[in-house]
Amino acid sequence: MVAVSGGADSVGLLDVLLRAGYTCIAAHCNFHLRGAESDRDEAFVRELCASLNVPLEVTHFDTQAYANNYHVSIEMAARELRYTWFEQMAQEHSCQAIAVAHHQNDQAETLLLNLKRGTGLRGLAGMRPTSANPMAPNGVPVVRPLLCTTRDYIEHYLRDKRCLKWVTDSTNSDLTISRNAVREQLKTYSKAEIEHMAQTAEFIQGYIDMLDGRATREAGIAQLYESIRECGFAEIDKIYDALQKGEGGKVFTSKTHKATIKKGKLCVTSV
Repeated sequence: MVAVSGGADSVGLLDVLLRAGYTCIAAHCNFHLRGAESDRDEAFVRELCASLNVPLEVTHFDTQAYANNYHVSIEMAARELRYTWFEQMAQEHSCQAIAVAHHQNDQAETLLLNLKRGTGLRGLAGMRPTSANPMAPNGVPVVRPLLCTTRDYIEHYLRDKRCLKWVTDSTNSDLTISRNAVREQLKTYSKAEIEHMAQTAEFIQGYIDMLDGRATREAGIAQLYESIRECGFAEIDKIYDALQKGEGGKVFTSKTHKATIKKGKLCVTSV
């Protein structure tokens, strides 16, 4: 199941999954928070899914009433409502995963927001590629296939490679909303800086897994990073994956070192 809001990220996610051969069911939530614009988004998603021949489930929420009844923020109300409904739809359609469109910019935003609010190690880990549904921990898992790319690339992909349209949430320009203010701040950052922030969150995920005694890919990457961090290699994850695949003879270089995979081990030498 794919969560489709109508924004560039969700349109890109749906298109990529379809082109990769996945069978998808789209899910759209109308939170009725932006008047006619909310209905415009729903109409856009209906038209998009019809053009792609993708089954679509739509639900309507009185988000403000939920927030008032449970004494939570609008943002929290919308989160709780959508993830509860996503689980219901995923179970109803026997889905293997709930795909959401978070990307590297979202990861960087989460990292900065948590830093500004004050946080511990887990708050710096950001979002994982696969995680439990926050409203149904034992239910269908949530996956984030776009965490490897940036918002700019997604828009480039839709506009220049696929000629697909998307809609924009006008409330994104409201800088009184903390996440929007951080998003505006990130516009001054380079693509490389955003990627580095997202990579930092991934490293911290690995350190948490190490502390918890979990043998995950993230933990393996963190362990490898600690063993060769002084050598200046930029793509520790690619080195780790090559090691796991046993890609003998593969070479990686930094400004000061060369790493070669030999007989399943990493041999690092100065250059």
